[in-house]
Amino acid sequence: MKIIFAGTPDFAASSLQALITHCHNTEHQVVAVYTQPDRKAGRGKKTSMSPVKALALAHDIAVEQPVNFKDQNDRENLAQYHADLMVVVAYGLLLPQAVLDTPKLGCINVHGSLLPRWRGAAPIQRAIEVGDTQSGITIMQMDAGLDTGPMLLKAVIPIADSETGSSLHDKLAAQGANLLVKAIDKLANEQISAEIQDDQLATYAHKLSKQEAQIDWQDSATHIERKIRAFNSWPICTAQIEGQIIRVWQAEVVDSITDEAAGTILRADKEGILVACNEALLRLTHLQMAGSKMMAVKDLLNAPARQALFAEGKQFELISS
Repeated sequence: MKIIFAGTPDFAASSLQALITHCHNTEHQVVAVYTQPDRKAGRGKKTSMSPVKALALAHDIAVEQPVNFKDQNDRENLAQYHADLMVVVAYGLLLPQAVLDTPKLGCINVHGSLLPRWRGAAPIQRAIEVGDTQSGITIMQMDAGLDTGPMLLKAVIPIADSETGSSLHDKLAAQGANLLVKAIDKLANEQISAEIQDDQLATYAHKLSKQEAQIDWQDSATHIERKIRAFNSWPICTAQIEGQIIRVWQAEVVDSITDEAAGTILRADKEGILVACNEALLRLTHLQMAGSKMMAVKDLLNAPARQALFAEGKQFELISS
């Protein structure tokens, strides 16, 4: 088969690498790679290419970067590749029906959840945030809806109690790459059938925002701890005390109660900073001060100024939007 790949971030690059390797051992061919336009990023605002583009160029694969497919020329250019299949992984664009219909076998998607649960932009983080015990990969035949197409293959992966958004991302990226290769072979040999999604079971994984990463200390300690793990390593949960913004990388729930107001520091020692929340307490174990690196609280408290900042009785504030 002639295959077009469309994707942008590291998650997609894992699938592209697996596809390139597989094509070297078969008669399949990646004829082009589509990815988001180069963008300015970082403190220096330097223009950088996506991980998918870098990988494609390293393998001498043609790269296309349309802003969208509203321009007729972009759709005609896609058709000129005469692709049998288009593989879409975290591309970042909703594809119009005209694009979905261009390859002979249509477009398939590698999605980081067990559809129909967690359709949308942030399925990995939302699964951790709400306390799901498992996630996985769904290979889906794409239609005009958002992650609504018929399912071709699924693979399940458990979510560990210590799972972070970053660790689950890496596990699912590897799993998605492996499942994609299986799907390609099954499609080529007409050995795959589609299962329609049950819309009544669907949930939506809204895009992450920095604003929602601000810790609400009146929330339950359990939910705050899950959110801290889910948003590690982006956008990272934050807290504020005496005007200073603190990034919270790790924490643990302490099954105890207190009459102190939410956000009050009950104790700060080498084990962590114990904070009052709703229903239980939360022990912050790894923090990052502004202009500094992430470190364990036991090391953070070596500085007298930090001991004073996180002293018993001090209170974390609500962060204004």
